[in-house]
Amino acid sequence: MENEPHSISSDMGVKMTDSSDNIPLLLTQSHPLKRTGTVWTAVAHIVTGVIGSGVLSLPWSTAQLGWIAGPFSILLVASATLFSSFLQCNTYRHPCPEEGPHRSASYLDVVHLHLGIRNGRLSGLLVNISFYGFGIAYVITAAISLSAIQNSFCYHNQGREASCESADVYYMLLFGAVQIVLSQIPNFHNIEWLSVVAAIMSFTYSFIGVGLSIATIIEKGHAEGSIGGISTSSGTEKLWLICQALGDISFSYPFSIILLEIQDTLKTPPPENQTMKKASVIAVTIQTLLFLCCGAAGYAAFGDNAPGNLLAGFGSSKSYWLVNFANVCIVVHLLGSYQVYSQPLFATFENWFRFKFPDSEFVNHTYMLKLPLLPAFELNFLCLSFRTAYVVSTVVVAIIFPYFNQILGVLGSISFWPLTIYFPVEIYLGQSNTVAWTTKWILLRTFTIFGFVFGLLCFIGCIEGIITEKIS
Repeated sequence: MENEPHSISSDMGVKMTDSSDNIPLLLTQSHPLKRTGTVWTAVAHIVTGVIGSGVLSLPWSTAQLGWIAGPFSILLVASATLFSSFLQCNTYRHPCPEEGPHRSASYLDVVHLHLGIRNGRLSGLLVNISFYGFGIAYVITAAISLSAIQNSFCYHNQGREASCESADVYYMLLFGAVQIVLSQIPNFHNIEWLSVVAAIMSFTYSFIGVGLSIATIIEKGHAEGSIGGISTSSGTEKLWLICQALGDISFSYPFSIILLEIQDTLKTPPPENQTMKKASVIAVTIQTLLFLCCGAAGYAAFGDNAPGNLLAGFGSSKSYWLVNFANVCIVVHLLGSYQVYSQPLFATFENWFRFKFPDSEFVNHTYMLKLPLLPAFELNFLCLSFRTAYVVSTVVVAIIFPYFNQILGVLGSISFWPLTIYFPVEIYLGQSNTVAWTTKWILLRTFTIFGFVFGLLCFIGCIEGIITEKIS
């Protein structure tokens, strides 16, 4: 079962055609790599992907929604994500979820297989937009954290009246330079170590944020916040803020688009879908508990003044060294998260180039390079040029639109409905041959409609926020 001749995976292009219109279809063929992943490496990949920049915006989101709607929204999005992940786990193998000979190693592959080439192209576009957007968000977040470290040391040494503000652009360029190097890691199977380190960092800074929030509450002697959330001058302004907050929350659960890539790293036995379901339950439970703690503690500490980035609220804290350490952890974590969401995109585009130009030495030839004091590594000119250009482009866009909360909200609203709800439900209905207008069919269609309305409101609200920020 490890390397079936008919499996679909992510390293070699193979040409297929859609029977309805004979349009070439790029799927991928079985790779020779041995799959060694376990439930815990899968949990590490998921945690690396989801407990990132999104968790730091949850106190702000809770402040817009209030004590009831805030936690409820987190639980609602978590439930939808977990339900969707269960549907996706069973699509990895086809036709049998546990022993089927065909493996789909990416979101694009599984949509192509079950819903046809047109839906496959649409899903591929949305997935890659999401991957690209996550990269932009991580560049912005890393720059904010690096700038906060520099400002903290400056204020501590020169006093609060000192002029310590620095331009985030320099830190964006620094983060991009490191990512150019890390992006030369061959593929998703080679970043397990990076995911483990990043997951440890994510827990560290999240717990520091919660701990500092609790300390602030104790110091004040009371908890801030209200049932209805922040007060605004008009109902329209409140509606836009609520939409942005919901978009930020939906951004905090984005692992559905990398679920199949993670599942493709798992060893068998047991069947991959069983392992992945266990990993999903463990990871979503951990992240939801952490998100609730972080959102609630941050809102209770700052109330209506909750910052868009939780750690930014502790800039003048006596424990500045602890805040700086948390920001270092964020940067290390984002180094890994950037790769978790970039490697699938790299594989998609590089496989396309190999499919289109099978005889090109620039595209296909790999050189072994040995530098002093370093182990030998593979160098491919296509990978070097494409990945470098990709990283540079994410940095440039981040410099132009450095709006943390609004960018997160737009990304969450774009990806949540189509990728977390619509396509998984459609694939499930097709696989299970569910009859129209049965109870199951009605419930799943209602789930899809609700997700669409939710995503649309979030998207409109976040676009309005970006326009307002850009104008002001």
